[in-house]
Amino acid sequence: MTLKEKIRLTARGYRSLHELVPGLMLTICSRALLAAFSPFINIFLSALIINALAQGQSFQQILSLIFLTVLLNVGASLLSSGLSRRQSFFFYKFWLVAEQPLNEKVQQMDYELVENPEIHLKKQQIITLRNANGLGLPRLIWCTEGLIQGAASVIFSVSLLSTAFTLSYSTDPGGWSFLYSPWSIVLIIALIALNIMLNTFITKKSIKKFMAFSSEFVPLSRLSGYYFQSLSQYNAGKDMRIYALNQISLKEFQNAFLGINKTMGKLCKFQARYDSAVAVSSTVLSGLIYAFVALKALFGSFAVGNIVQYVGSLSKLGSGVTSLMNNLALLNANADTLRLFYEFTDMPSVKYQGTLPVEKRNDNEYELEFHNVSFRYPGSDAYALKNLSLKLRVGQRMAVVGMNGSGKTTMIKLLCRLYDPTEGRITLNGIDIRKYDYSEYLSIFGVVFQDFKLFSFELGQNVAASVEVDEGKAEHTLQEAGFGVRMSAMAKGLHTPLYKDFDEDGVEISGGEAQKIALARALYKEAPFIVLDEPTAALDPISEYEIYTRFNEIVGDKTAVFISHRLSSCRFCDDIAVFNKGELVQRGSHDVLLADEKGKYYELWHAQAQYYT
Repeated sequence: MTLKEKIRLTARGYRSLHELVPGLMLTICSRALLAAFSPFINIFLSALIINALAQGQSFQQILSLIFLTVLLNVGASLLSSGLSRRQSFFFYKFWLVAEQPLNEKVQQMDYELVENPEIHLKKQQIITLRNANGLGLPRLIWCTEGLIQGAASVIFSVSLLSTAFTLSYSTDPGGWSFLYSPWSIVLIIALIALNIMLNTFITKKSIKKFMAFSSEFVPLSRLSGYYFQSLSQYNAGKDMRIYALNQISLKEFQNAFLGINKTMGKLCKFQARYDSAVAVSSTVLSGLIYAFVALKALFGSFAVGNIVQYVGSLSKLGSGVTSLMNNLALLNANADTLRLFYEFTDMPSVKYQGTLPVEKRNDNEYELEFHNVSFRYPGSDAYALKNLSLKLRVGQRMAVVGMNGSGKTTMIKLLCRLYDPTEGRITLNGIDIRKYDYSEYLSIFGVVFQDFKLFSFELGQNVAASVEVDEGKAEHTLQEAGFGVRMSAMAKGLHTPLYKDFDEDGVEISGGEAQKIALARALYKEAPFIVLDEPTAALDPISEYEIYTRFNEIVGDKTAVFISHRLSSCRFCDDIAVFNKGELVQRGSHDVLLADEKGKYYELWHAQAQYYT
């Protein structure tokens, strides 16, 4: 990566910080400048006070200098305290929203990318680098403070040290006359430049080693985090105890933690070598400059109070240069993590984004059709669906049945445009669905997937999928879904929090109850297409049939698709589509399909019927 690219990424990182937490960087810069300036108050005024004493100035003059010193220190302390509190608040706010850009991207990206494990690994790598090593946006915060403070310390130090290079003297220096040659100043400047170059080289080597060890640290950190989380999750407690999984998880966590300690030990060992080299270099340079100042003071080049000024300034110059170089090197190395971060957040959509609005129809006259559709999942050579042609008629109740892996759920993913067909096309009222505005197209579907998800929100918010809830509508849909009796037993009704993740008064609901809430959520949306994708697979066949029959009654004039691998649950539908190995092999009513003794439906029906006899 070129220096120009690194500067561009770093500048973009600062813009992101400002967008996430406005005022953070201004506060950090203000506090860093004050922190750099404060020590020089005492350095400069102490020199003035000592010189005043040595020169026999009046008590009133000396007292004025002391009063000014105290006043400036008190003011700086109060201002620093206020800025520190404000900075702490901004830091807290930053860590609350630090993951927001990543999460927003996951919500916005195409679903096929969401299902891609490599995408999640990349996101986890960014999070691990941020949490374990402070790389990415947090590094910009910390480096800014060090950069501003280091640069300001160098400027203040040099300004106070400038008079140390005076060429005048009151006592003959004899053999030390070279101290007053202009070349002595050149030599001092050259030594300072050489020390800066050496510090920069050592810091770059140190950062390179640090990044190399980070590549070992990241996978270990992911492992330890996973096992620690599995040990601490309350809803995993039953399985942990019954199968003694806590012992396995604890052992794996300890192994990962030992690996982290080993890696960190090696890192600390290398870091100690580099830190020692930097310390030796800075100490040697400081010693030479101290000797330079002391000898010139001996020959009367400046007053005794200036020695305090120069010694203090030299100390701050060394620490300022070190801080400046270290943080510049850290920013340089941090650009790689920023690139990873922005590669993730800038990931382009692969799905074509249409613009046509979906016609809003009160009569629900929508017709969807598959035209010779075939589909392969990304990275796979096998077809999950092959040559599917299928029309969903208005107000139709269609059941989709078949063995596990026959392509039923894949068809729904294509119908909802979570994926686009590999071949063929799908149309809504004769228009390719890819031409419609994506969010508007999704609005016509209410789906309950087999792996549906409820959240640790209030019951009403889970149904409405929103913070704002139409309580009358939510209660009605819960009643229709068969959850009315359970809801009436809840003291807080729709405001009852589900699960105990965030609220000790949260209610743990059963699998069947969760399914009813998910059904109510689909009804609440009032979409013209309702799809049930095996959400009741964990129930017994009779309970599943009862739920499907009840749902069939309440969907009204909407078009409904019921998916199940249990044929008995969907026999109430006049139209049944039979899938096998990714192909639509039969279609018709239960009686018509069962009459075909050579058909797949007949085979599946009689294979399952023996368990219900």
